[in-house]
Amino acid sequence: MRRWLALLVAATTSLVLIALLVPMALLIRTVAENGAMSRATAAAESVAVAVGTPDLELAVEQVARPVTVFLPDESPDRNTVGAPAARSDAVRLAATGRSVTAAVPGGREVLVSAQSPDGTAVIRVFVPDGELTKGVREAWLALLVLGLGLVVLGIVLADRLALAVTRPVDGLARVSHRLAGGDLTARAEPGGPPEVRSVALALNQLAGRIDELLVAERESVADLSHRLRTPLTGLRLDAESLRDPEEAARVQARVDALERAVSAVITEARRRTAGRDSCDAAAVVRERVRFWSVLAEDQGREVTVSLPDGPLPVAVGAEELAACVDALLGNVFAHTPEGVAMSVRLRARPPGALLAVQDAGPGFEPALLGRGSSGGGSTGLGLDIARRTAESSGGGGLTVSRPAGGGARVEVLLAAPEPR
Repeated sequence: MRRWLALLVAATTSLVLIALLVPMALLIRTVAENGAMSRATAAAESVAVAVGTPDLELAVEQVARPVTVFLPDESPDRNTVGAPAARSDAVRLAATGRSVTAAVPGGREVLVSAQSPDGTAVIRVFVPDGELTKGVREAWLALLVLGLGLVVLGIVLADRLALAVTRPVDGLARVSHRLAGGDLTARAEPGGPPEVRSVALALNQLAGRIDELLVAERESVADLSHRLRTPLTGLRLDAESLRDPEEAARVQARVDALERAVSAVITEARRRTAGRDSCDAAAVVRERVRFWSVLAEDQGREVTVSLPDGPLPVAVGAEELAACVDALLGNVFAHTPEGVAMSVRLRARPPGALLAVQDAGPGFEPALLGRGSSGGGSTGLGLDIARRTAESSGGGGLTVSRPAGGGARVEVLLAAPEPR
């Protein structure tokens, strides 16, 4: 926009200056020509006063330009006074009593007739082209410099004006991108023209309204969690009170599957309502591995953990990353027999951190890697939660592979937080 506005002002200013300066340049040339011709005419008239007197030659010598006096007597020995010149048709015309201006090679000649006792004399004053255009080029150059200066000044003022408009618009665009990226604290700084300020205020109101709606949704999710946990606890107690062990185990498995499904739905809803945050991935993964290690010890699983010594920040909230780690470790416990070893590794990798969870179980079936698919009676949302966590951070998503030694390996690439 700044470039187009500058071009528009440059074109408009150039047209206006052309319309003004071209006639002015022609006027300057005309004034210079008229001034030179007026001075020549005055010189000729000053000599015409001395025609027929003994002071004629002195008057001719006092004129600081070529002057020729054609006397009435056309005898070969004395027919002119002053600079030699041919008696042209214009001179003969002036001898009839007229004052004539004629163009000749190298300039112009001014012819003034004067009466003497012997007849009509003609005074000729030659005006060279250099005198006709004296000072014209300098004046034209000054006009050109003035015009270019005005065009440059117009472009600079237009650029400043465009900057005053585009800078608030660029700020609105940055705030919009931050809101789209999940940063609900982003707000626009009202500035610029009234229309742009109005848009900034409207955008801030929209961001505030979105924040209010997400807070309400978060409260609804918390209420949903509370309402569903109570009947699930009752179902679990009822399953444990069954007399048939097989029937109790079957119902208990269904209750566990339902509880995992509810937990996954609530975790996903909380992830959507939470704003983009950052955390120390090493601390979160260490804490969640310590939590799951108790169950791993009960099941006789060997857990290998590799974490960086220092903090490793990522563009994911602590709760969201904890849910991602729980989903990945929960998949291992749900889809592998007891006693199967597992490993958790976290290391720095551009653009942030790489979290890898690997087990020595049977591995994933290709058909079970999509959202909602599972081979163990669960909802199959664990991998999808991990994938969405990676995508929400701006990382590279999730990768599932089968190592050469068997089992399954799930890698989650998390992006680093943006510098503030």
